[in-house]
Amino acid sequence: MTRRFVVSGFVLALVSLPVLAGLAGTIGPAFGYLPAIGGNSFTFEHFATLAAQPHLMRSSMVSLTAGIVATSVSLIMVMLFTAGYAGTRMFSRIQHMVSPLLAVPHAAAAFGLAFLVAPSGLAMRLVSPGLTGYTSPPDWLVPQDPLGLTMIIGLVAKEMPFLFLVTLAALPQVPLAQTRHMTANLGYGRIRGFLIASWPLLYRQIRLPVFAVLAYASSVVDMAMILGPALPAPLPVRLTQWMADSDLRMRFLASAGALLQLVLTMAAMAFWLIAERAGAFVLKRMSGSGIRQPDDRTIRRIACAAMAVSAAFVFLGLLVLFMWSVAGLWPFPSLLPHYITLQPWMRAFPQAVAPVVTTITLAGASATAALLLAIGLLWQDDLRAGDALRFVLYLPLIVPQLCFVFGLQILGLALGLEASFLLLIFVHLIFVLPYVVLSLSQPWQAFDRRYETVAAGLGKSPLQILLRVRLPMLTRACLTAFAVGFAVSAGLYLPTLLIGAGRMVTITTEAVALSAGGDRRTIGVYTLLQTLVPFIGFLIASLVPHLLFRDRRAMRI
Repeated sequence: MTRRFVVSGFVLALVSLPVLAGLAGTIGPAFGYLPAIGGNSFTFEHFATLAAQPHLMRSSMVSLTAGIVATSVSLIMVMLFTAGYAGTRMFSRIQHMVSPLLAVPHAAAAFGLAFLVAPSGLAMRLVSPGLTGYTSPPDWLVPQDPLGLTMIIGLVAKEMPFLFLVTLAALPQVPLAQTRHMTANLGYGRIRGFLIASWPLLYRQIRLPVFAVLAYASSVVDMAMILGPALPAPLPVRLTQWMADSDLRMRFLASAGALLQLVLTMAAMAFWLIAERAGAFVLKRMSGSGIRQPDDRTIRRIACAAMAVSAAFVFLGLLVLFMWSVAGLWPFPSLLPHYITLQPWMRAFPQAVAPVVTTITLAGASATAALLLAIGLLWQDDLRAGDALRFVLYLPLIVPQLCFVFGLQILGLALGLEASFLLLIFVHLIFVLPYVVLSLSQPWQAFDRRYETVAAGLGKSPLQILLRVRLPMLTRACLTAFAVGFAVSAGLYLPTLLIGAGRMVTITTEAVALSAGGDRRTIGVYTLLQTLVPFIGFLIASLVPHLLFRDRRAMRI
């Protein structure tokens, strides 16, 4: 019991205290209190300054709408596809197609989509000039369209794999086969039967991750900088610009804006709670209507196509990035470059080595620490003790990054703390730990405990059983969880930018910084390097079990 309290108490403090301290560090300056730069009295003046900013309402509504729409579309896609194909061969195929997308950073996916749908992008080159008649790029505001539609598409392409992952982790906790058999005997189609009998149970398991997606999508910075509108920019982008301003007095305005962002995210969650009630009412009416809808093949095919197309957008975007990274002369409307050259790589790679090394070191350290903490939590069954710990684990994902990471930066400045590698690892760990726990929890709980019973009967202690039985047999699952955490850390932009204070440069911060320029070849090189780094973790997770257990086939599972 003491060990359980130590592990869970440490994790509670590790996650909750920085979030609360960061929020306090944001709230104080928003009301004028920041003695380090002359703010010694409480005032509402900075909120008045914020309200006077041009097009503030439009910036706020773009962020709010993008978050709600992207989350809704992603969840509906995953819900309908799971309803129609769970347990089938097609479900397994799409799973293998979608899973690698977890390793693609948000910025890389955004750049790929931008190069794909831009007026001079690959999509327009495929139909020009034969179908469109264009011999020069059309004057279209895509990406960065005023409504943020391109940004929403990019968010759906990236958040759908995450929601699919958490759904896969929750499926074993739902009696899917039994409910499907029962509803089929009653004459229900696969989708309608799933929505009535299984979806309420499944949604209860993935509710916190859905709120995490909603919070992220409504406050995203890197994808908004690349795909979102520019005049005016979404609120998170404008906040980042205010935070980075050389005038320290802008910290007050940025803090007030961060509180506005928190209110917007809370409004999105309030809207979602209302939508949950409406959805529960609709499901209740569906179950009592007597309509069976046995033939739902059309809906199932549309859901499957939507999942495949969403994944294909990301893969095609990465292909376009690769083509630009080796392209010589490539005028519009030529479908392919006139010649291939390695000059972009030779020119950019020397400067990219240091950020890549920093990224790998930072991601490796934070993912390793997260894996050890996750094993400690799961070993003590702390996650079964209640929902409080699960909520705290997701707290850094539910509270917008802008609202507390900026506060942590201000507190660090006020306390005289300088940017350091250890501090950056600590902040990354806060965001990495929930993903590692989520990835490891399902295989951990599915482990056949009869192996442990046999070991206990042979006189082995609980620690010996953990180290010599459970962990060796869960090597692949542990390495996969490590790879997921590694990918999350490698893709973090805002925490690295703010806590690193520009001194800790990663490949992600460098790639996003290049979005302000127009050199597509350099962007292609940096973005591909940014994508290759997370794949290193997944490659390790795939190869190491084969090397360790090449003579023990049963231990490769």
